[in-house]
Amino acid sequence: MRNLLRRSFSGIIYVLLFLSAILFSEKSYLILVTLFGFLCIWEFSKMIDLKGVATYIFYVVLLFLIYKTKHQSQALSIILAVTIISSIHLLYQLFYKKEILFSNARNKFGLTIRYIVFSMSFLILLPYFNTEFHPYLMISILSIIWINDSFAFLVGKNFGKNKLFPSVSPNKTVEGFLGGLTFALLAALFISKFNRDFTMINWLIIGFLVSFFGSLGDLVESKFKRQADLKDSGNIMPGHGGILDRLDSLLFVAPFVYLYINFLV
Repeated sequence: MRNLLRRSFSGIIYVLLFLSAILFSEKSYLILVTLFGFLCIWEFSKMIDLKGVATYIFYVVLLFLIYKTKHQSQALSIILAVTIISSIHLLYQLFYKKEILFSNARNKFGLTIRYIVFSMSFLILLPYFNTEFHPYLMISILSIIWINDSFAFLVGKNFGKNKLFPSVSPNKTVEGFLGGLTFALLAALFISKFNRDFTMINWLIIGFLVSFFGSLGDLVESKFKRQADLKDSGNIMPGHGGILDRLDSLLFVAPFVYLYINFLV
């Protein structure tokens, strides 16, 4: 009971902080997510034993360039392609049970850039549509992913019988995955009635992308933790672990949803 209360309290603080930053202003959102990025880099660097400050410097320079170009540049399209390809490669390693290699500093740096830094940049860009900041677009995406996670847990706990990926995450079930997906689609359908940024079909596709890739992103981070022999990425959030444990799904989702919203809609 005590652990549940701690988990609930820190989760509520996290959600309120996120929503407050989004609704207050564009700058407050950028500041909060940038800080989250620094924490994710720190936790992941500890996980894979990457030393030095080069990754942090690269992160700051990249964010400056993205903001300066107003989110429109050929370089950003290249970064998006690299991020998507890297994510697909991580999924290949996940499904074929291949070890993710990061044996030297160069490999570790490149992996951190592709997995954390590039993905974080698209999380920062996600609320922007037609170069304008749309706070309720981001709130809608966050709502879908939180509903997916909540119902995946509830359905899996109460009805789960078939393990989804026991070698990486023994508690996740197929039933939980399908339950999360179902309620994510229902949430997307509900959101489409109020948020007119996109059509109902587009919102359903976004809901599917968020649920599907969010669940896979959680498994990818679990694989990293398995290889590092860690239970959590950190302990900054009591009852939840690290900030990367909370953002793993959203980070993995961000480039795929950004691709759909900005290039395919």
